[in-house]
Amino acid sequence: MNQIISKKRKKRIFDIIQIGHRGDFVSRVFDLFIVIVIFLNIAVLFLETFDEVMEYSHHLRAVETVTIIIFAIEYLLRIWTAEYLYPDKSRGKAILRFLISFDGIVDLCTILPFFFLSGFVALRMLRVVRIFHLFRINAYYDSFHVITSVLAEKKNQIISSVFIILVLMMASSLCMYSAEHEAQPEVFRNAFSGIWWSMSTILTVGYGDIYPVTVLGRMMAIIISFLGVGVVAIPTGIISAGFVEQYTQLQNQSSISKSVRGTVSVTVDGVSPFAGKSVKVAETEYQIDIVAFIRGGAVIVPVNSTEIMIGDVLIYQAQDL
Repeated sequence: MNQIISKKRKKRIFDIIQIGHRGDFVSRVFDLFIVIVIFLNIAVLFLETFDEVMEYSHHLRAVETVTIIIFAIEYLLRIWTAEYLYPDKSRGKAILRFLISFDGIVDLCTILPFFFLSGFVALRMLRVVRIFHLFRINAYYDSFHVITSVLAEKKNQIISSVFIILVLMMASSLCMYSAEHEAQPEVFRNAFSGIWWSMSTILTVGYGDIYPVTVLGRMMAIIISFLGVGVVAIPTGIISAGFVEQYTQLQNQSSISKSVRGTVSVTVDGVSPFAGKSVKVAETEYQIDIVAFIRGGAVIVPVNSTEIMIGDVLIYQAQDL
């Protein structure tokens, strides 16, 4: 009996420290509390760089200590409840999965510099990692999920476009070094100098600290600048197209939900009970009627044999309605 109560208490703590649903008042209050703590911690990090507030350094240190202790407690609670975050894994594997996850690494790098690494300048730079806690704030909004979904869906195209940019940078740096080294040996000392010039040129920054003076070098600079504008626009176009697709998918989901009374929409993820099941099995087991589902931006009318896949957006209603 005590073990059952302990598990329920543990599950409740997990629900509280995760991003809360609108109906869970305690979890929403905790979310707001963590947001305030994150802002206080980041504010102290910035204020410590101002000489004008050095007389209040002990107050800032106290605020930082309290916020870090809160982060440490939350981190330990997330480790303790990791089995609910990854229910398909054993307790040990779930804890390990959390420790190497983005949130786990950010939490650890936020805590460690305060307790152990204050004496090392290089390691104190890990304190900057705490800024990534701001991503947790953004995660409370659907817009953040749209951005992450687009980047995940278009990751192969984005990686390919970045690879093209890197190839162009290396080629242009070697060409510019060959053309300008004899004329400007102190400026274009090696290929790395050419990489710095190609980066600032291709990415249209153009600092002007390094520039070609020979006729051949300037002609190549003109060609490389034109190529840079076109190449840098590739990932921008890919991401923009992804946003349009995602927006269309959300619009389709919204229109279907409004057209059928009492419908519910849910995104199928790795821990969803619908994943891998056919439409007929899901409808029978959970007493629902699947109206439609969205896959890859397309609205699909379900048939009994259709398999529900991870990433699908199911739109269904209870059979007793």
